[in-house]
Amino acid sequence: MEKIAFVMQLKPGFEAEYKKRHDELWPDIAAELKKAGVSDYSIFLHPQTLQLFAVLKRTDNHTMDGLPATAAVKRWWAFMADIMETHPDNSPVEAALLPVFHFE
Repeated sequence: MEKIAFVMQLKPGFEAEYKKRHDELWPDIAAELKKAGVSDYSIFLHPQTLQLFAVLKRTDNHTMDGLPATAAVKRWWAFMADIMETHPDNSPVEAALLPVFHFE
């Protein structure tokens, strides 16, 4: 199992809407994530910068790289594009974070 983290950027004024949309996560998105080997996925919001910090675990044989090709993920990205910084294909602008410390 591998843990990864990344950041994304929320547009101003959409804090409550972002949370609402994730509180109502579509079942097909949850199913695609599980099928790809993703678990224990959390997103945190930095209220001053509106930066979204995401951390998740994925299996060693994960298929996360294939998620962007799924219809469910494409629909989710289109649904979220109005409130987040995105690329032209609606995928979130994200930056990987490098692990520097871990304590269990």
